Parts: sequence; C-alpha cells; structure tokens
Amino acid sequence: MKKISILSLLLLFLTFGCGKVDVGKVKSDFEDKVNKSKSYLLSGTMEIMNNDDTFVYTVEASFLKDDYYKVRLVNQTNNHEQVILKNDDGVYVVTPSLNKSFKFQSEWPSNSSQSYLLTPLLNDVKNDAETTLEETDNNYVLKSKVNYPNNTELVYEKIYFDKNMNLERIEVCNNDDTVKIKVNVKSLDLKAGLDKDDFVLEDLISKDCCNTNTCEDNNTCENKETTTPDKKTGAIEDIIYPLYIPSETYLTSKEVMDTDTGDRVILTYSGSKNFVLVEEVAATSKEFEIIPVYGDPLLLNDSVAALQANSIHWTSNNMEYYLTGNDLSEGELLSIATSLTNADVVTSKQVEK
Repeated sequence: MKKISILSLLLLFLTFGCGKVDVGKVKSDFEDKVNKSKSYLLSGTMEIMNNDDTFVYTVEASFLKDDYYKVRLVNQTNNHEQVILKNDDGVYVVTPSLNKSFKFQSEWPSNSSQSYLLTPLLNDVKNDAETTLEETDNNYVLKSKVNYPNNTELVYEKIYFDKNMNLERIEVCNNDDTVKIKVNVKSLDLKAGLDKDDFVLEDLISKDCCNTNTCEDNNTCENKETTTPDKKTGAIEDIIYPLYIPSETYLTSKEVMDTDTGDRVILTYSGSKNFVLVEEVAATSKEFEIIPVYGDPLLLNDSVAALQANSIHWTSNNMEYYLTGNDLSEGELLSIATSLTNADVVTSKQVEK
C-alpha cells in the first residue's frame, strides 16, 4: 500500500509540479504588473479587419495614474494621425493636421474594452469569471469576454504573454473565431516616468497654422495668411455613396454647395429609415477648434469618429463626413458609416454609369 501511495504522489507531482501555471497565477501576475506601474508607454501596431479590408495603424499609448491617457494613432495607408487624450479637463480626439478636436462628455476608456490599454484589458480578465488559460511552448494565453457596446460582433479576446509574462499581442475575435482586431506590442515600458505635462492638449495643436495673435513678425503673418488652408481647397471629384442602406430606403435628394473651404455635398435618404449624409472637403482651421460632443470616441476602420445618440462624425482621406438619422438604430448608423470607409466604395462616376 505504501508503494502505491508513493507512486500516486509521484504522478501528482509530474502532473501539477513541473512548471504548470494556472489561470489564477497568470491573472495575478498581470494584475501586479499593471497596478504597480505609475506610468507606461506602449508602442506597436494595430490591425482592424473588416470583411476583405485590413486597416493598419501605428499605435503609441501613454498612461499616468490615476486617469491620464494619450493614444496616438497613425493610419499607415494615408498617414492620417489622430490622438485620443484624457486629462483633468475631459476626453478629446485631436486631428492635428486639421487643427481640430472633439471634446467628449464620456467615461472613456473605462466604459468599454480597449485592446491597446492595459487597465481595460485587465478589467476584461477580472470581470470574466470564466477566463481561461492556454499554455503553449512559447506563450501563456488568457482568453476572456470583451465589452464593446458599439460592436456586438466582438465577443472575446486572447491576450498573449511570453513565459516571462511580457505582453506580446492581443487578438479580439467574433463568434466564428475570426480575428477582427490584432494589436502587436513592439515595446512596453512600465516605468516610463511620465507626468501631467505629457498630457497637455495644447501640445497637440498644429504648429503649421498661423494665428495672428501669436506671430511676432506681422509681415510673416500676412504672407502666411495668403496661403491659409481656409481658402477654397478644391472640388469633390467623386461623391461617395454608402454600400449599406436600410431596406425600403432610397436616395431622394443630392445637393452640392460651394463653401469657403471647398465643396459640400448633402445626400438625403428617405423611406423606412430617413437619414442625411454630409460630405465636405476637410479644411484646416486657422485657430484651434474644439467641437463639444455628448458621446464616445469610436474607432471606425480608418479613423477615430465621434459617436453620439443619433449621429456620427469622422474624417477620412481628406474628407469630413457627418451622418445623422433619428430613425436609425446605432447598429444601422455604424453599418452605413463603415460601408463608407471600405476600400470598395460606390462613387458618383459608378452611379452615373
């Protein structure tokens, strides 16, 4: 009997004592790393997959305890840069090239999952009692549910660590186990030494725009004003039409207006779901412009959009879009908007054919 007992103990040791790590240990180690960091700097790339299209960003995310965030996103296709900033004054989405910003009344980022920020990732893991752990030759992989209120297609994420618990990548998937968002972490400095001066809105304002109140040389200011981006920048060559339109809804009006900064197109759709789509040439403001928004920042394929109750506003490929419709559900609103940012779009030339 004693031999059997010893053999049983050996089997237990071989099963559980040879470097195996349970999910609680990995969750605890991840939590310790995040909670001990007073500030961090994460850099890498993010891919967003939408049907046959893939949108790739360079990402640089900064954090300072307790609630300061700065996320710099650069679209690798068109070099379009936007910055999501949270400081004591609020939440902003800044487009430096246009000298414009949305200012949100929002609980971002605590009100949803964020694949490039550590605290939301940790919250996903902690809030899911069914979080699982997979161990491979090179990785520990935590799998947990996600919370994307504006995209119910996203249901779970996989967080990959190396065997030293260094974060390597995050994959967000749908019910079909298809990866829809992938973040590859190139570097993560958990002792970045940041302070509040690294989260100042004014530091993100474009320095290329002339402000007559700040120029030291009046002649220089006058010369700059002759080439200010506020003048007419050109016509819209192709009107972009949404690939997705709710059933029993049709284009009933198309109006093209000539403004000081370029063309503006107003498309009116009527039927079962009435909505209006405005497209205009994106123009740089002479002075920094802040647009108040009651909603949330939303990553919309190739741009960070401002999402409100019945409208969404974003910039893509030097065009500004504003979509609104009281009859639209949030899902329909986003379906129309994302169909405008796909690579294969319907243009005015195609419609005229």
